[in-house]
Amino acid sequence: MRLAIRLLGLLLLLLVLAAVGTWVYLHRSLPALDGQFFVKGLGDEVEILRDREGVPHVYARQERDAWFGLGYAHAQDRLWQMEFQRRVAKGRIAELLGERAFEIDKLMRTLGLGRAAERAVSLADPQTRGLLEAYAAGVNAYLATDPVLPIEFKAFMLRPEPWAPSDSVAWLYVMAWDLSGNWRSELGRLRYTAKLGTDRANELIPPYPGDTAAPLPDFRELYKEVMPTATALLELSPPTEEAIGSNSWVVSGQRTQTGKPLLANDPHLGLQSPALWYLAHVSWPGNNVVGGTLPGLPFVVLGRNDQLAWSMTTTNSDTQDLFVEKVAPGDPESYMVPGGSREKFEVREEVIHVRGEARRIKVRSTRHGPVLSDAVKSLGEGAPKGHVLALSWTALSESNAVARAGFALNRAQDREAFLAALRDFHAPHQNIVFADREGHIGFVAPALVPVRHPDNEAMGRVPVPGWIARYDWQGLLPFEDMPAVHDPESQRIVTANHKITPQGYRPFLSVDWFLPYRADRIEELLAETPKHTLHTFGRIQADTLSRLARELLPVALAAKPEREEGRKAHAMLAGWKGDMAVGGAAPLVFMAWYRELTRLVYADELGELFKDSWDQRAGFMVPVMKGQGGFERWCDDVRTPAGESCDSLAASAFDFAALDLEKRFGAPSSWRWGRAHPAASDHRPFGFFPVVSRLFNISPETPGDSFTVNVGHMTIRDEARPYANRHAASLRAIYDLSDLDKSLFMQSTGQSGNVFSAWYASFAERWAKVEYITIRTKQEEVRAVHRLRLMPAG
Repeated sequence: MRLAIRLLGLLLLLLVLAAVGTWVYLHRSLPALDGQFFVKGLGDEVEILRDREGVPHVYARQERDAWFGLGYAHAQDRLWQMEFQRRVAKGRIAELLGERAFEIDKLMRTLGLGRAAERAVSLADPQTRGLLEAYAAGVNAYLATDPVLPIEFKAFMLRPEPWAPSDSVAWLYVMAWDLSGNWRSELGRLRYTAKLGTDRANELIPPYPGDTAAPLPDFRELYKEVMPTATALLELSPPTEEAIGSNSWVVSGQRTQTGKPLLANDPHLGLQSPALWYLAHVSWPGNNVVGGTLPGLPFVVLGRNDQLAWSMTTTNSDTQDLFVEKVAPGDPESYMVPGGSREKFEVREEVIHVRGEARRIKVRSTRHGPVLSDAVKSLGEGAPKGHVLALSWTALSESNAVARAGFALNRAQDREAFLAALRDFHAPHQNIVFADREGHIGFVAPALVPVRHPDNEAMGRVPVPGWIARYDWQGLLPFEDMPAVHDPESQRIVTANHKITPQGYRPFLSVDWFLPYRADRIEELLAETPKHTLHTFGRIQADTLSRLARELLPVALAAKPEREEGRKAHAMLAGWKGDMAVGGAAPLVFMAWYRELTRLVYADELGELFKDSWDQRAGFMVPVMKGQGGFERWCDDVRTPAGESCDSLAASAFDFAALDLEKRFGAPSSWRWGRAHPAASDHRPFGFFPVVSRLFNISPETPGDSFTVNVGHMTIRDEARPYANRHAASLRAIYDLSDLDKSLFMQSTGQSGNVFSAWYASFAERWAKVEYITIRTKQEEVRAVHRLRLMPAG
């Protein structure tokens, strides 16, 4: 008995010692934010003040040292995020996660983003290359202090390699890839046409409101071999029509109480912990630049300097084409080109390490670009015998100089310099809205955009034969031909991923614009107030009135469910006006009803394609349920002899929704939109592991849906979490050109990526409530809680 007590006491002592040791380690893994450090690579003294929100204020005596200081601060607060991101960009995730990440690495190696980044650095002008090197030196100066690394490094038994300029540029390419989904859209149209025929495919992916659906090419004749296997061509589902987006609007001084412009921006990107964004203020003589930085990148991506402010939203232009390449008969090392001749594939070998095992892959490229069917398993299986699929993407052009544009935007002190910088903004294609202290407002959509041949009837909508000359690109659109507006008579500019080309605009940009729901609502709210303020702009960013609910609420209210459960759920919509607020049951009932309705409407037609094509598809569902253009025929279940109506589906959807909600959330008294719709800010990669995910994930309750200005986009095909908020306003900013220090900011988690920091999740609840912070620039006005001095070594 005494022995057992002693053993128990010893065990308890060991547990206490382990807990103390863990606490000491975790405490030491927080960076040193005070004191003085002598570091290599610095030209002069740099001071980094951190305010009470954890925002660093980097004060330097020259620009190069300023970006060195930002690199040091990024490494202190977001080192694991930076490490994980560069491994994604360069195809090295399988070294950590093993087999589950091999296919991702294979795709990244095939695209060659790391190689493209190295090439871009080598081709960069001396000033750009020097600033990239300065930032990398700042990251490496922090690593040279031999810090106790965040717990993620400990878990993977990993020490970070020195940071390189190409690591920064590679992440620019990843961001461009994330915001360019044309190749998936092409495959989506191909597979739907193969399954449904041209007419019904054009209904499922309808044209932009007011546009006419242009006839698709007769690609059954162009490449007959592809059609029998078209449904196997897509491993990843087509991109959702509402997921990737952003809001931005500006009004001139004639529409504000101060007499100077106001500019608002909230980019909608995938949520994660820590957030993609890191707020920072970087200062050197003659310039203060403030706003959202991306850890790993040495400039403010979205923000303002002392003279102007800028914002971005995704244009949705078509900068990618898939080419079906024909392998030369009897010569597997070559492929056919126009005129009946052949060319050799460019071939290189890549080595991917999968938890220590070296795997060699062969990467092929054609004159159009990398062969994706070698990298994406289902593309390889789906491509017909003797053919491969290659990707052309303007971002991979040697002329891509977006890093130079980033630095130039930060330095620009007037409209002319700002527009000159945009000439180098090559990828991704963005709507850039700006305002300056002189009172000018404007919009430009710069990028490398391909010019397609007038006889190219596909126009980026489906994959095209690589051996037919008329499908080859005819160069790039000149900057002067990009959509642009300067000081419009309306005194306002709104971009929300809707169609931004004016009437009569001739160059082809895209057919895949997002619905104008958010843009229309922003215009409506702007019109309600004669003279705007920061407060009225904040109210617009917080708006949660759903356009989808506005469109379909009459249909929902008219439904007559058969089951008692369905009738009770239906009754919860009484008096509701479509506000997707966190506290109500009605938003959850409506979305559950709509989710079941989408399944009832088009699962029967799509069959085996439905599982990974299930999405909200508002541009299709609204005309179906309103009986517009003959779309109501989709309500008839093609698998049954009876003729189902849209009214009957609307009623049945309530019955199914009520049963599903009770299974997920219990009794109706516990149904609340916020509970079902938390932010899915999942950690990479611990957020996907049971138990430990609770420590690392950040999930405040959030309002909104995919069609509100305050976006909260869902992936309804996710059976586990169909209502979770996955894409939202990852950053919010409102810029006051009468006093730029009054500008407002917020991001979705917190400044630190260290889960044990007080700043890991300090923004989350305030972000969910659409609250803001200010970031002062005058050194004497910064309420510093930490003060760090970096001194040149020697």
